[in-house]
Amino acid sequence: MTDEVAPQRIHVAVHLRWGDLDALGHVNNVSMLKLLEEARLRAFWTPPEGGEPAPTAVFDASVLDGVGRQTTLVAHQEIEYRTPVPYGHLPLDVEMWIGRVGGSSADICFEVYSPQGIEPRVLYARSTAVVVLVDTASGRPTRLSAELRETWAPYVGEPIRYRR
Repeated sequence: MTDEVAPQRIHVAVHLRWGDLDALGHVNNVSMLKLLEEARLRAFWTPPEGGEPAPTAVFDASVLDGVGRQTTLVAHQEIEYRTPVPYGHLPLDVEMWIGRVGGSSADICFEVYSPQGIEPRVLYARSTAVVVLVDTASGRPTRLSAELRETWAPYVGEPIRYRR
């Protein structure tokens, strides 16, 4: 028996738009990247309009106004599609956790599920985005702070292992 505690996951509800569909009637692969981006921003950035931030929101949205000194860039992204995502009015449930924390980067893991409360629960896609913290003035990587690491600690878990 182990005393290991399973990592917490962040749940972000993301609505589909009609324009996310392709000619076959399911969510286009490019639209999936945009849905994951929206979930990532809601989970890790403080809302600029003063809304309630996620417990993992450590980045200040003031960078969007040219005030902030740090931002994140996506260095790598991988997606494994499990089944096509149909259009629906209820938001998809995007579960997120951190698969690895490095010196200036982190692997953000995603699982995109059917809307909460709808059974059977369907896993549509899994993804990992490697994000790098950079200084906005120099464009150079910046070390992740001890405060950020402490905030994220409950959400660090096993990275996604992809089928090949």
